[in-house]
Amino acid sequence: MIENLLVPFQYEYMQKAIFVSALIGGVCAFLSCYIILKGWSLMGDALSHSIVPGVSIAYMLGIPFAFGAFFAGLGAAGLMAYLKSNTRIREDAVIGVVFTTFFALGLLLISLYPSNINLRTIVFGNILGISDPDTMQVVIISALSLLIIGCKWKDLLLFCFDANHARSLGLNVRALHLMLLTLLAMTAVAALQTVGACLVVAMLVTPGATAYLLTDRFSKMLMLACLMGVGSSLVGAYVSYFIDGSTGGCIVVLQTMIFLLALFFAPKHGIMAHRSQRQSASALSAP
Repeated sequence: MIENLLVPFQYEYMQKAIFVSALIGGVCAFLSCYIILKGWSLMGDALSHSIVPGVSIAYMLGIPFAFGAFFAGLGAAGLMAYLKSNTRIREDAVIGVVFTTFFALGLLLISLYPSNINLRTIVFGNILGISDPDTMQVVIISALSLLIIGCKWKDLLLFCFDANHARSLGLNVRALHLMLLTLLAMTAVAALQTVGACLVVAMLVTPGATAYLLTDRFSKMLMLACLMGVGSSLVGAYVSYFIDGSTGGCIVVLQTMIFLLALFFAPKHGIMAHRSQRQSASALSAP
């Protein structure tokens, strides 16, 4: 029985998939805490879809797709910032217009210039077929992202919590804004290999949202989010072998299940806790 449970670890591609999934899960979870605090959930969705034309152009030019995806993500973020600052259009509408346009452009380029690009791989990921160079690329992007966040986590926290207060303390809010966008684009590029463009947003939002329900302290929120991100990615990649299912799908479904448990049973901010508090308040106020 135990030998059967260890079968996935006998295959190099599964060892690689579990390792890369856990790494990406931890990085996405770390960044998701800032995204939740800043209210940038839609931004994560936008950038994850906006990098598709960058992937297509990179393959056409014969350069690593990560470069094209990264700059496409930054270009989309810059365009959204410009439209938000110079038009009357609401931010949610700007995000919707830009990311759907970029995503459609990527699909058009892929259809006009067929190559070895597999649209299914871009949209849904292909962690089981990830190559050694791509694995190293993900490791470098993840390590760089964690290094930047580790060095600037307090400044980013203050910027996400209250940008005006951060500015009054002398922090360069514009630089912090660009830094967070850059980190988001880098992480989306790395996660693209694991879960694809469609599910990147779930890994960038769900762990932070779950941890937000469980604690009021940001340091503890970071720790809980990372534990859930790494743990769910490890287990999801492992379970996908036995059920012969999508690795990215397994990871995201598991993260969603954990979120639902927290949503209902979180000791302070869960639905059951709120219901109990209302009942107690009603009982106290009753004559």
